[in-house]
Amino acid sequence: MRVTRLLGSLAAVTLVVAGCTHAQVLRPGNREPARPATATRNSAPSFTAIEAGLRKQGLRHPYYLALGDSLSRGIQPGPFGADEPTSDGYPNVLAARLRAGLPGLRLVELGCSGETTTTMIHGGICRYQAGSQLSQATGFLRSHRGLVALVTIDIGANDPNSCVIGQPVSRMFGCLSSRVTQTQRNIDLILARIRSAAGPHVLIVGMTYYVPELALWRQGQGGKQLALLTEGLAAGVNNLLVKRYQHYGARVANVFAAFDSADLGMGKGKTSSLPQNVRRICALTWMCASRPRGPNEHANDAGYRVIAGTFWQAITGSRP
Repeated sequence: MRVTRLLGSLAAVTLVVAGCTHAQVLRPGNREPARPATATRNSAPSFTAIEAGLRKQGLRHPYYLALGDSLSRGIQPGPFGADEPTSDGYPNVLAARLRAGLPGLRLVELGCSGETTTTMIHGGICRYQAGSQLSQATGFLRSHRGLVALVTIDIGANDPNSCVIGQPVSRMFGCLSSRVTQTQRNIDLILARIRSAAGPHVLIVGMTYYVPELALWRQGQGGKQLALLTEGLAAGVNNLLVKRYQHYGARVANVFAAFDSADLGMGKGKTSSLPQNVRRICALTWMCASRPRGPNEHANDAGYRVIAGTFWQAITGSRP
């Protein structure tokens, strides 16, 4: 596909997403789409209160339930480039840190690499005894009512794939327009069921996404335009996620901001010719790595630590 044709389709998609989510256009230097971590802090349960409640009940081994797509499983490319789950994902890092306050915290990982909001509801990628990740999760939450300290979730990034991969440009606009609407409906259903199964006092934290395509900036003028358009699209999708998480009383781990995704500044005294957001995506993911491991959109160890730190800040209100 020619770059100019792809640029046109991405520009159209950006307008669709912005229209569906009422997202504001991000300009260089504006690092946060809506300050979601602060906005949701007062509408969600306090982790300190949850800790105190669990201790009061004498529960020494509460659960942390991690849901989502490949990021929730710590996926990284192996030595030969194949994606592999690791024990260095953000749930692993976060759980280890939370055990300082909850020594017996048990991590339960139900995430599925490649999961979309649709497959999370209906199944089809990973095998679950209950049929889907959502059914497995709600079953676990109901059977462990009062024993769960935390639920984290990342979902939605894979939803546009079938509209772009292998599709002619002429079909992308209509497909993506309807997909954004369907994704929002799916997220509403997912969060409603999780909240109902968990109860009102369980802390739920969802995350926004970083923008792997920023690495395209390094590929000349066409790549720069693609990076800018994709960043605008991601800002719109993340704004949708923030609003839905807020609606269900969940907090938000603003990974988009933690990766400096909207920061196109070169920085004073910098010797690099790359903007801050591109430098960050190269440092925290495998997008700029040499083959066979790169380019790969998944976070590296450093990236997963940043994501975990962003969840920690959303949970505790303090910086990692």
